[in-house]
Amino acid sequence: MSQRFTAKTVVITGACRGIGAGIAERFAREGANVVLVSNDLERVTATAARIAQAHGAPTLALAVDVTDEAQVVEMYKAAFERFGRIDVSVQNAGIITIDHFDSMPRGDFDKVLQVNTTAVWLCCREAAKYMVKQGSGRLINTSSGQGRQGFIYTPHYAASKMGVIGITQSLSLELARHGITVNAFCPGIIESEMWDYNDRVWGQILSTPEKTYGKGELMAEWVGNIPMKRAGKPEDVAGLVAFLASDDAAYLTGQAINIDGGLIMS
Repeated sequence: MSQRFTAKTVVITGACRGIGAGIAERFAREGANVVLVSNDLERVTATAARIAQAHGAPTLALAVDVTDEAQVVEMYKAAFERFGRIDVSVQNAGIITIDHFDSMPRGDFDKVLQVNTTAVWLCCREAAKYMVKQGSGRLINTSSGQGRQGFIYTPHYAASKMGVIGITQSLSLELARHGITVNAFCPGIIESEMWDYNDRVWGQILSTPEKTYGKGELMAEWVGNIPMKRAGKPEDVAGLVAFLASDDAAYLTGQAINIDGGLIMS
């Protein structure tokens, strides 16, 4: 594989598993210095060690609450002190809860917005400070298919992911003159722990006396609606993110790109 990111530093939040870990591994394979960030120190440290051993990549594992402004500031400071520059920042940390509108706690609504939307803005803001000084950079944000179209029992998640697209578009206009591109990607059904949760909880809520969803059955039904007839894998998403970070995407900014096997077309 080509080494497009040799000597470049990539920061990835939500990197201990799933899509984030897949993205981290892709950049490591292409020669980057990789900063893996998660609120789970044990898991992110293990993921960073595995990637470093497999690909010989310089890695840094950081335990960070991305909703905490002071911790986000220190996160980029630590990355810069370790590697001397910040070229790419992938705002990937995200959470979801699923519930009826009339029983969803206010705390759940607020937390999803804080992690999925406010933290994206915080990370973009801090990463961009370093990128402006360099005169270059890539900000890449994780939205969702629900950034395009809301879905039942997750109004807060839909709002949070639509907000990511708004942040992406706004910042792309402000930062273009500094040589910084800002883009988002919108995953559909991706094999991950989050989708194990989605399958279980949506399956429970959508079950009826006539039809009860067992483990994996709802996800299989939804995958049947995907034109490509399979769920995505973290490496599918990682390939798009690597493209957005590469020189090949130098003239692409303010975009939100679906990666869902054709489930939502726009």
